[in-house]
Amino acid sequence: DIQIHTPLDFGVGQRLEYNMLKSCSYGNPFHLADSFPKAQNVTWISTNFKTLLKWEPKPTADYTYTVEFSPLGKDRQRNPHCIRTTETMCDLTNSLSDVKATYSADVRSEPPRGVNSDLIEFPYTSSERFCPYKDTDIGKPDFKIEVSKDKRKTTLYVSDPLTALFENGRQLSIRDVFADELQYKVLYWRATSTGKKVHLSKSSEIELTRLDRGESYCFTVQAYIPTRSISKQLGDPSHVKCSQNDNPSIFDSNNKSHKRPRSICCTVCSVKVKCR
Repeated sequence: DIQIHTPLDFGVGQRLEYNMLKSCSYGNPFHLADSFPKAQNVTWISTNFKTLLKWEPKPTADYTYTVEFSPLGKDRQRNPHCIRTTETMCDLTNSLSDVKATYSADVRSEPPRGVNSDLIEFPYTSSERFCPYKDTDIGKPDFKIEVSKDKRKTTLYVSDPLTALFENGRQLSIRDVFADELQYKVLYWRATSTGKKVHLSKSSEIELTRLDRGESYCFTVQAYIPTRSISKQLGDPSHVKCSQNDNPSIFDSNNKSHKRPRSICCTVCSVKVKCR
């Protein structure tokens, strides 16, 4: 007769040996899964379409990370630089070719390179959804100030920030990407005052005509995209720049007065003394 033994028929030592053999032969998914901790705090970091996926913690020597991503509803892809890596960051800038698509990503915990595992499905952590066109942060612009000779007009010449995107070998600016959706918000104030005013412009050449002549004004500029969600409409503000003040101070006025220097005349008088 053929006898079939179950683990319950074994002694303690036999059951331990049985479980070890089972783990080696067929894999013990509960034990193996515990050796590959899930990634935590999976976050998209993106500025001017330079897009990184970051997570924690730094892995031990026992496991690595692999990043899989895709536009919603499409097959998963892998970045060759983010397969079984010990890094906690993956640069997906060039992988997200359709900037208006919405993407999701998984960070999978896997064994190191060259090490096999019996696990069919590795533990993973999914990111939030991300659309570069809607979600990338816009960096601070630079600008120059020009005051007309008659002091009636001040013009700000804004340099559109460059992106990490290229087309036919040319680096694209945020104006190339957002076109007419891009505006600039200007915050300005008199250098001697705390009251601030706002001016919106659809152009990168911004003319301001309602300024007091001869007064010094300070400005900051930031990108403004009103078609985005409120939290993503404004880019980073530029550094503060101020125009020159044409009203001379008392000190300057004294220096500029053209007064002739006073000359001190000395008259030598000869006195005759008569001796008796």
